[in-house]
Amino acid sequence: MSDGTPAAIAGRYGVAAERVRPLPPGAANHVFLLGDDLVLRVPRTERFLSDLAKEAAVIPVALRAGVRTPEVVAFDDTCSVVEVPYMVLTRTRGVDLSRLEPPTADMEHLFREVGRELGKLHRLSRTTTPALAGVPVENGVVDPWALTGRLLEQGWIDAEAARWLTSWFDRLSVRLPTSPPMVLVHGDIAPQNLLVSPRTARLNGIVDWGDAEWADPAVDFAKMPLTGVPAMLDGYRRETGQEPSTSTPTWEARVLWFHLVWALGRLPDPVPHPGERHWTAPAASRLLNLLRFFASTPPAPWDDLS
Repeated sequence: MSDGTPAAIAGRYGVAAERVRPLPPGAANHVFLLGDDLVLRVPRTERFLSDLAKEAAVIPVALRAGVRTPEVVAFDDTCSVVEVPYMVLTRTRGVDLSRLEPPTADMEHLFREVGRELGKLHRLSRTTTPALAGVPVENGVVDPWALTGRLLEQGWIDAEAARWLTSWFDRLSVRLPTSPPMVLVHGDIAPQNLLVSPRTARLNGIVDWGDAEWADPAVDFAKMPLTGVPAMLDGYRRETGQEPSTSTPTWEARVLWFHLVWALGRLPDPVPHPGERHWTAPAASRLLNLLRFFASTPPAPWDDLS
């Protein structure tokens, strides 16, 4: 992408070149603010183009379901006007949650809002939603016992930690559904993808849909702080009308399962990546936080899992 490409794209939407400003990039896209109301996203490399095309298909569906997310203004992968594919979205104002530390009471309300948004999204199933181009079906669940064994052999964890992790997977596995529902998930619900009003701590929107897939809905809780998950589940259940410990007795176990599996899967890549925002940097610190969480007295509603 040439230096003048963002300005050339901005000009197509009546935005002067001097009003184009770079925003913090993600792992997949360069991001620019076009004036006050539009956001430009350009794939870093060709391999990320399919994710951008997926976003262009998924975002309108999520909007129709009532999810707070920016609208797609344009998606152009023809490279007929400029030399790169790109997407332009309406701007959702706010700061991402990873940069904000509101009071505890505000955080609980915010996490409930996130849970409600997920409740809206997860009503979309493969049987009720028209085909979405480029959205894959989750290709199988990771075997955490085998993963733990490999990490032990490779020296990433010691024998005591391996036994401890294995015991948790044994305990959680009996509570997992044999056939979880397959719904549309965002796939990367993490603090940096939640835009929040710094004044009110209100959720303004969910961004970055490049990891969307058809999967177990519990996947969308795996990258959020465990301390916020109880409030998220409360909001989720209020939105979907599900009752705790009766109609959904496995939810807490599923969330803990995905948290541990994700952290373990990231453990062999513990080196931070300068210039790239990622929810785990490095992964080892996240796993340590999980261990500390499990070692402490579990807060409700995790009591019956200890």
